[in-house]
Amino acid sequence: MAARTHAEPAPTSLGGGEPEPAIPVSGGRVTADEVPERLAAVRRRIAAAAERVLRDPDEIRMVAVTKMVAPEMIVAAQRAGQIDFGENRAQEFRRKLAVIEPPVAWHFVGRVQRNKVADVTGLAQLIHSVDRLELAEALAARAQRDGLRQRILVQVNTGLDPAKAGVVPEEAPALIERVRELSGLACEGLMTVPPLAADPRPLFARLRALRDTLRSRFPEIQQLSMGMSGDFEVAIEEGSTIVRLGEALFGPRPLKPA
Repeated sequence: MAARTHAEPAPTSLGGGEPEPAIPVSGGRVTADEVPERLAAVRRRIAAAAERVLRDPDEIRMVAVTKMVAPEMIVAAQRAGQIDFGENRAQEFRRKLAVIEPPVAWHFVGRVQRNKVADVTGLAQLIHSVDRLELAEALAARAQRDGLRQRILVQVNTGLDPAKAGVVPEEAPALIERVRELSGLACEGLMTVPPLAADPRPLFARLRALRDTLRSRFPEIQQLSMGMSGDFEVAIEEGSTIVRLGEALFGPRPLKPA
């Protein structure tokens, strides 16, 4: 069977606008009725951050991370024009796939366990968290079996935090070289999650510099998935092309899964 590559969904248009103040969190749960306003406010903040460094806001894709977010909240975001959604856990991802109707472009942003490869391959348009060759080989084997090419990012541990997943920056070129040999995968860029207590700016800058260096050897390495609810504006100023936002859109996570 000929391989097929997942179609690239159109980026969510972010438009222009003035810098947006931080979104207040009331302490109570955000309702579905509040999601469109929060989404619009975040889009304005993304646009303002891009414009501060003379970037086109439409270069930046916003992934709405729906870990422990109820389906009605996701639908409210869809109705407000959001297409890209991300999940952290394979089991919850499969539940959401069963109930959320198109249009939707799913991203998998959490750690992929070897025994969950079948739950994400071919179902997530982009897997952000490939951090070791064994995982890449398992994903590639499943993708080849299903006759597709799975789009991925390589996760880099820019902060050298032992509590975080990701290949250390010095080992990223070798991993990407091996991944390119796997016909079931298409590596498009890099992802990072800074340590909670760290200043994220130098770590985002480090990932951008690594990407720029890699592009001379691997021109397909274009994407930078970096920036979450607390630091996405800094990430955009440092070159992020994909931001992963949960609390900024949906409020604090509930204590139990949706």
